[in-house]
Amino acid sequence: MLRLAANLSTLFTELPLEARFDAAAAAGFAAVEIQFPYELAPARLRVLLAHAGLPLVLFNAPPGDAARGERGLAGLPGRKAEFSASIDRALEYAAAAGCPLIHVMAGLESASHSRALQLDTFAANLADAADRAAAADVTLLLEPINTRVDVPGYLLGDNATAQLLLREAARPNLGLQFDFYHQQIIGGDLARGFDAMLPLIRHVQIADNPGRNEPGTGEINFSWLLAHVAASTYAGWTGCEYRPRTDTASALVWARPHLRQ
Repeated sequence: MLRLAANLSTLFTELPLEARFDAAAAAGFAAVEIQFPYELAPARLRVLLAHAGLPLVLFNAPPGDAARGERGLAGLPGRKAEFSASIDRALEYAAAAGCPLIHVMAGLESASHSRALQLDTFAANLADAADRAAAADVTLLLEPINTRVDVPGYLLGDNATAQLLLREAARPNLGLQFDFYHQQIIGGDLARGFDAMLPLIRHVQIADNPGRNEPGTGEINFSWLLAHVAASTYAGWTGCEYRPRTDTASALVWARPHLRQ
C-alpha cells in the first residue's frame, strides 16, 4: 500500500502556508510533511493540523544560518551548543504536532576540518540527539543528498556514509530517509538501492529527475517503482517533495489512484 504525504514546502505554494494544510486535505492527501515549520508557532501548527484533520509525519531540524547558506549543524565541529539548541527547538515542534520523525541535516564539508573529524562529530551529535529524542518517542533521520545538482559540498552524499553513521551512533531511534530523486542522481539503480537499504528506511520521498518535478515528467519509471515500494515491507509514508510544473492540482494526475476520493 502506498501512503502519500504532501510536502507543504513544495506543493500548494500558490497558497499561503497556512492555507496549504486544508488544501492538502481537500486534494485527498492523508498526511503532510514540511521542510521547515518554524515560521509558524508550535501552537498554531497544531491548530492547522487539527483543522485539516491531517498528521504531520516529518520535518527538518533547523539548518543553522540559512541566510549564510548553512545546510545543517550536526557535522560541524565546534557548533555542539547550537546543534543541541536546534534539537531542542525541533523536539518542541514535534511535541506540539505529534510528529514522529525529524530529519537531522549534516551540514557542508568544511575547509577548516578533516572529513573524518566532521563525520565523527556527526555521529557523536546524532547519538546525543537520539537519546533526547527517544524520551519524546521521536525517530531522527539521515538523508543522503546529492552533491552534484542540489547541494554541492554536502557532507552526507551517499548511502555508504549514512550506513557508517548509523552504525557508529548505534541508537534504535535513528533511521534513513530515502529520497528517490537524490538517489537517482547519486547513483541510480533505484529498486536495488531501495531493497538494500530497506531495513534502515523509515521515510521515503519522491520527485522525478531532471527538474525535481512530479512523477511522470522525467526519466524515472515511477509507475513501476511505486508499485515495487507498495509491494515491499515498507510501511511508512511516501513524501511528495517535488515542484509541480504547473499548479499543484493539475500536477496530481499521477497520484489520483493513491489519494482519498
